[in-house]
Amino acid sequence: MKAVVQRVKKASVKVSGKTVGKIGPGLVVLLGVGEEDTQKDAKYLADKIANLRIFGDENDKMNLSALETQGEILAVSQFTLYGDTKKGRRPNFVEAAEPKKAEELFNYFVEKLKETGLKVETGQFRAMMLVEILNDGPVTLILENKS
Repeated sequence: MKAVVQRVKKASVKVSGKTVGKIGPGLVVLLGVGEEDTQKDAKYLADKIANLRIFGDENDKMNLSALETQGEILAVSQFTLYGDTKKGRRPNFVEAAEPKKAEELFNYFVEKLKETGLKVETGQFRAMMLVEILNDGPVTLILENKS
């Protein structure tokens, strides 16, 4: 699994002009699921993201997690994170999981985030989405569960 995590002031996602997910201060997680990924990988990333210390403390040092700040999370499935651009000019997505598996693991990832008690919103799987992000910092990190 691959995740792009952005600290945000607010974010939303629309499908066909309708808002399907909206958060205040917290994190936007763009999540890509690979063919080799498992529930163990999803659980690992959910825990890592909920506990990632990227929010400022009283000294404005990145020392607090979403759990500690009660940050909200907007999770958006993004298979294009598995786009391989090494050859040619068109991305190759052979390492991305098939849609059924990807949706199951994405939903499991969201379930694990919700179990932390944080407010979690999502986009709509396999839909054309417009994601609006007000990045805070900007702080953007790339997380992968495999080395």
